[in-house]
Amino acid sequence: MVRIPLAKYGVREVLLFGGISLVGAALSAILLWYLTPLFVLTAVGVLYFFRDPSRRTPAEPHVLVAPADGRVVEVAEVEEPEFLSALAHKIAIFMSPLDVHVNRAPCDGRVETLVHRPGRHLNASTADASSRNEASAMTLTHVDGDARVLVRQVAGAVARRIVCAAVVGQRLRRGDRYGMIKFGSRAEVYVPVESGFKVEVRLGQTVRAGETILGRFR
Repeated sequence: MVRIPLAKYGVREVLLFGGISLVGAALSAILLWYLTPLFVLTAVGVLYFFRDPSRRTPAEPHVLVAPADGRVVEVAEVEEPEFLSALAHKIAIFMSPLDVHVNRAPCDGRVETLVHRPGRHLNASTADASSRNEASAMTLTHVDGDARVLVRQVAGAVARRIVCAAVVGQRLRRGDRYGMIKFGSRAEVYVPVESGFKVEVRLGQTVRAGETILGRFR
């Protein structure tokens, strides 16, 4: 029997939508048999979206890993005045509805701040989504050289719920699960340029949360 690991952040949706789909499949098998495949596919789709596969987080020191699965849509140097007050490397990852949506800590560190920002729900693959969409920001004091790292969860056009289970003062390990964004979204990492961090991913690259190395501190 195949066991699908599910994200704890999606239990409510799995029980609600999965249950409705299975009941619909059972009833349609009796009344409208041709609708049964639709309900079954919906149930499978819900399970697939909320899957939470294990990951092999690299053990080598001085690296940051991707906080999300998806495609790199932005690599740039930008001013980050709100949390870092510094010129920072920015790496943005777009998560399509087909990607795993569980978010993982990019590094070992202590949670310094958590700030939720209400906003719009533009297409998460666009640059405007970064500044205008609903978002949740978390800053970590990285154990390597006390560098501060900002991780931002950004809602998208379909995603309307951001889950951040981290708390201020908590110590996260690289690759630890700390939340998710439901139904398509964007994750961003900011690292001060002065920290000596070197970006090693490229635009358009596909990354995996907790596994793909984004770059390293020199």
